[in-house]
Amino acid sequence: MASASDPLYTEAIERFSGLFEQAKSAEPGEKTAVTLATAGPDGRPSARTVLLKHFDERGFVIYTNLTSRKGTQVRDNPQAALLFLWQSLARQVRIEGPVEQVADAEADAYWASRPRESQLGAWASEQSAPLDRRETYEQRLDEYRQRFDGVEVPRPPFWSGLRIVPDRIEFWHERKYRQHERELIWFDGECWQWTLLNP
Repeated sequence: MASASDPLYTEAIERFSGLFEQAKSAEPGEKTAVTLATAGPDGRPSARTVLLKHFDERGFVIYTNLTSRKGTQVRDNPQAALLFLWQSLARQVRIEGPVEQVADAEADAYWASRPRESQLGAWASEQSAPLDRRETYEQRLDEYRQRFDGVEVPRPPFWSGLRIVPDRIEFWHERKYRQHERELIWFDGECWQWTLLNP
């Protein structure tokens, strides 16, 4: 397993953190959006935009219904990739690595910070499953509003966080004429390594 105490890795996380703070000030729209790519056991890839909710030396955390397409894919094939594109900074960061579920206490803490309607929506949505009509979902949402009326909404057993634990991090800086700057750090099974990549 990749060591989070390696100076190269620590520097990479600190570098990401600096870029992330710049992007939050400069990017229009949703500041924490990131593309998450997963694949099922058949190798068929799937990508979608999600929101990064936390990151530290342990990895990068998103939250989801564990029975959704991404949830079942990482259950069967626990590897994923993240792509941050910050056009205002002319930067990208690519992260790849294994996926693990966050601890219940961590998921509970984040769940408690969510707006009540988001909590109810998590109960009502059979995420990624076919839906015959919007009214079916709205009816389920009303049912959960009634079920939890006057009480705190508990975290569903099928809803939690997924942590992508990096073993590859690439920093990409746009340059004219497609002559970009690319730096890669990766874990080779024993220690972290660094190299430049061709544009």
